Amino acid sequence: MAIKYPNGHLPLYNEVRKKQLKKATTRTTFSNRGMRFEEAINQSNDYYLNRNIAVIHKKPTPIQIVKVDYPKRSAAVIKEAYFKEASTTDYNGVYRGYYLDFEAKETKNKTSFPLKNLHEHQINHMRQCIEHKGICFILLWFSSLNRCFLIDSPFIIEAWEKQATEKNHLLLIKLKKSELKLLSESLRVFHLLKQSIN
Repeated sequence: MAIKYPNGHLPLYNEVRKKQLKKATTRTTFSNRGMRFEEAINQSNDYYLNRNIAVIHKKPTPIQIVKVDYPKRSAAVIKEAYFKEASTTDYNGVYRGYYLDFEAKETKNKTSFPLKNLHEHQINHMRQCIEHKGICFILLWFSSLNRCFLIDSPFIIEAWEKQATEKNHLLLIKLKKSELKLLSESLRVFHLLKQSIN
C-alpha cells in the first residue's frame, strides 16, 4: 500500500493547520505589527554578515523576570516580567569602520509618521551617537504602501524638537528622497548601508 501524504498526515490535518497559520499571520496587534518588518531587517543583517559586508545585530531589550512557572521540567514559562530600563534603539553594528545605530519603526498610516512613536530617550541616544561620529538613522516602514525610508537622525531630531510648535508628524511627501531600494524582493534585503554612508 502506497502512502500519498509526504508529511505523513491526513489532508484534513493539513487544511486545519493551514487555516490556523493563516489566522495567526493575519492577526496583528500593536506589539507584533512590526515583526515582518523586523524579520526583513534581520534577513538583511544576515545577508551582510554572511557576505562579510557588515556586522549588525538587534539589541536585546533588558527585562527583569519576576515570576516563572515550570509546567514541565524542561519548559519554563515566564508569567511576569518588567523592563529594567528604557531601551535605546533597535539595532547597532559596524560597517567598514563606521559605527551604525538605528531604530526600526512601522506605521499603517499612508501620509505621515507620528513623532509620538519615538521616545525622548531614543532621541537623546541618537544625539549621543552623532556627537561621537556614529551613523544613526531610522528605518521607517509604511506597511500599507509597502515602502521603506531611511531617515537620518539629524532630520528626526530637528522634527522632534519642533513638534511643540509645528507639526507632530513626518509627512510622507517630505520623505520621498530617502526611500530605500530593495536588493532582493524575495528576501526583502534593504540596501541601507551604502545609503547611510552617503
